[in-house]
Amino acid sequence: MTLALLVAISVMWMPVAILFLGKGEAKGTGAVTGFVGVVVVLGAVLQAAVFKDAFTAGLLFVHGLLYMTVSHALLTGLTDLRSAGNVSLTVALVSAIYMVLFYTGGPVLEGGKQLVAKSNYLAFACAGYTVLTLEVWLNAYGKFPAKALAVSLIVWVFAGLWVPAFWLMAAGTLPF
Repeated sequence: MTLALLVAISVMWMPVAILFLGKGEAKGTGAVTGFVGVVVVLGAVLQAAVFKDAFTAGLLFVHGLLYMTVSHALLTGLTDLRSAGNVSLTVALVSAIYMVLFYTGGPVLEGGKQLVAKSNYLAFACAGYTVLTLEVWLNAYGKFPAKALAVSLIVWVFAGLWVPAFWLMAAGTLPF
């Protein structure tokens, strides 16, 4: 489920990046951003309820809510984006927590069980999500240029969405 959602998220990140590069228009981009946000939140519900994976669902939930917030901003033509930026800051903090947990593998419980498997690649991906969402926050406050954010989004479509999704689907493992 999560792998398909990563591919779906790219359908939002790439158009937003292209919009920030001055191509496209806000309402169409806002619509696809909203569709992806809804799909990600619904996917998070399935991940938690059906696949019994509340850990992954938490990361999906916060990102899906951010996408719906960005969608609202684009569809309504908000001129003050600080409220969307504040949501992005919160998502950055959550992504940073996930980064640490993936890097360390989380705490070891009684009997040596670890609920979160250590994954250097997923820690790397979450570091990228942290940086991206910090850039969105800074952009909303006028402290980071839209074109630099666009380039970051495009780079992370490949590094943080497509590589883990397609690599896992095709090879059954992560790159590192």
